This record gives sequence, structure tokens and C-alpha cells, in this order.
Amino acid sequence: MTDQTKTKAANPVSPLAPAGGFPALPVIGGVEFASVAAGVKYRNRTDVMLARLAPGTAMAGVFTRSATRSAPVLDCQAKIGRDSNEGAAIIVNSGNSNAFTGKAGMESVSRVTRGVAETLGIPEDRVFSSSTGVIGQPLPDDRITAKLAELRGSLSSDDIEAAAKAIMTTDTFPKGAAASADIGDVAVNIAGIAKGSGMIAPDMATMLVYIFTDAAIAQPVLQQLVSRLNETSFNAITVDSDTSTSDTLLMAATGAAGNAPITDAGSPEALAFGAALEKVMLDLAHQVVRDGEGATKFVTVNVAGAESDADARKVAMAIANSPLVKTAIAGEDPNWGRIVMAVGKSGAKADRDRLTIQLGDILVAENGWVSPAYTEQSGADYMKQQDLAINVDLGLGAGRSIVWTCDLTHQYITINADYRS
Repeated sequence: MTDQTKTKAANPVSPLAPAGGFPALPVIGGVEFASVAAGVKYRNRTDVMLARLAPGTAMAGVFTRSATRSAPVLDCQAKIGRDSNEGAAIIVNSGNSNAFTGKAGMESVSRVTRGVAETLGIPEDRVFSSSTGVIGQPLPDDRITAKLAELRGSLSSDDIEAAAKAIMTTDTFPKGAAASADIGDVAVNIAGIAKGSGMIAPDMATMLVYIFTDAAIAQPVLQQLVSRLNETSFNAITVDSDTSTSDTLLMAATGAAGNAPITDAGSPEALAFGAALEKVMLDLAHQVVRDGEGATKFVTVNVAGAESDADARKVAMAIANSPLVKTAIAGEDPNWGRIVMAVGKSGAKADRDRLTIQLGDILVAENGWVSPAYTEQSGADYMKQQDLAINVDLGLGAGRSIVWTCDLTHQYITINADYRS
């Protein structure tokens, strides 16, 4: 049922959740947050987040390439990349994705973004919205706009954790990460939040991700960095091989730190900033996998020796998305034959007699056959760990790829069978 008056119990926190809970994130100058319970889908659950951004904030983003992407995604894509000295805002709701809602969906986006613009006194084309939740149901946008004055009144520079909680759907913990970099003689900070647990096999960015920095950086350079680093972070994770209609990553650079603006993507300043941004993006991407619906194992899949990086990625994703591999991991079964199967089905060039497979540091197979040194007991013992690595070398070239995934358990079925109730 989808009765708006119902409450929804949270799922138990993932056993892979970071120790210590939500991290202490630095305050980012030029950014304020607020969150509220609007009753978009459930009662007594914080479900709307607003971020107000200082005038002149540069915005970059990457979005799902799904052919059925949501109305908010289409609206953001039309707005991203414009330079402006005006303020900006991001508004996000959970509980309803406003996807596959036709003309009505675009009208909902317009009402929300226009309402935010009027409430904050900024141009509507500087308001970026996201929605996450059930697909194919009209967004009750009046419940969001009715809360805009309350959101404006509670804006705070240190309320990022509450914002992270407001964007959760089946997530079991809020996700945050931070890093810093020295740009010349100025220290700049980066802080990000994300949501994601299921429907995770990005084809651009992932889920919903919002990253903020006080660095001054030109929009084209910021966009270039975000797009490049996305490929080896959010585009290198998978939970269940499904790509969302709503995947959005937005990054805001306020310039409040006062550094000399970064205008050259190849400069030492851009490289230093990019290294810090990569840490944040990887951390958030890994947290999404660690919160995979029903997950009990975090798995790194390393593929080397392919004819090309593209072939290596095909193999890595074939392994990471294989239900047979993932259920074997859930059962702590070192069934390496399923890895062989996944390599063979990937579509990448492979040679049986050059293939090497390891579970962590344990050599399992080589030269087209099981390694003489391998024992089933050593494999079984290894599979009991929470963090696992599957290492494959195709022995054909220099192509490499790393992706991250989790196991597939009965709980995943339970969560998704009950999702719309």
C-alpha cells in the first residue's frame, strides 16, 4: 500500500556500516542546510533537504543516462553548466522519485523550483532539484512547497548530517565524507553526502550525491574533474545491476575559502584539489556498496592483464553483477568456478590457459586449471571475512579495472518485495 499516513520502520543498520557512525564533517563556507518532515510518503520521517548556496557558486554535475530518467534529472541537465553570480539552491525529497510521471512530473518540478526561488530570492534556473523513491506515482509537490518557509527559517551551516538523513530511502545509515587540500597557501575543504542502497549500477554517477567545497574553481574545470573522477568511483560500483531513473551527482564550489581561482585543469592546484575530491567520491561510493540492500560482504573485484581497460571493466562488472557469484559470497562458498563462468560470459577476450584467479592472496587457479597449492579449506576460511577481494589476471595485456560490489542475500529479496508497502 502507499497510504501517505503510514509510518515506515527503518531496516537494521548494515553490518558493513562505518564504525563510529556519521563522520564529523567540516563546515563549508557559503553553504547552509535544512531538513523537514513533509510527509511525501511516510509520516514522522524527515524527507526533504534544502541547501542554500552563496552567490557565485559554481555548479557541476553528472546524471543517469537512463532512457526513462526522471523529471528532476531532466531539469538539472538543462540548468547545469551556466555561470552566474547569483545564489543557488539544491532541494531534495525522498519517498517519491517523480519518474515516469509525464508532463505532470515536469510541472511538479517547476512548482518546487519556483517556490524555492521565490522563498530564497534567487533565479529559478539556479535551483536544482532531486527526487528519490517510488517510480510512476505523482509527486505531492504541495507537501514540499508548504514547508519552504520552515526550511528557510531553519537553515544552518552545520546541519549537513540531518540533510544526509533526509535523503535516505532504504538506506540503513546516512553517508558522509570529507577531505581537505592546500591550494597555494589556502586550505580548502570538501564535504559530501550520498544516498543509495538498491537499484545501484550507475551509468553516470550514482543514486543521489551532493558534494560541497569552499574552493574557488572555474565551472568548466570543476565539471571536468567531477566527470573524470566519477568513472573510477561512482561508475565503478554495483549492488544489483540496476540503473536508477534518478541518479544525480551535484557539486557546488562556493569560493568562500578565498583561494586564487583554479582555472586550469592541469595545474598543480587542480591536481591537489582533484586528489582530495577523489578521496571523498571513493569514500561515498564505497559506503553505498557497504549499505547495499541486505549486504553482509564488501567485495573488491580487481581485473588485470586484459587487452584493454574496456575489456577489464567488462570482466570486472560481469563478476560483480553475477547472481551466482554474489550468492556464493553470501553463503561463504569459495565457488571459484562461478568466477570462471563470469569471465567467459563477459564478452571480453579471454584465454583459459592464461587465466589466473585469486581470492585475496590465495592463488586458486592458474594455467587453465586449479592451482596445486590451493585447498578448499583455505578458500572457505577466507570467505568468512567481511571484506573480500577477487583478483583476476587475464594474461593478455595491460588493461586494468577495479569495481566494488556486495553479496546477494535473502534480505535483498525481502526489502524489495516489500518496498512499496
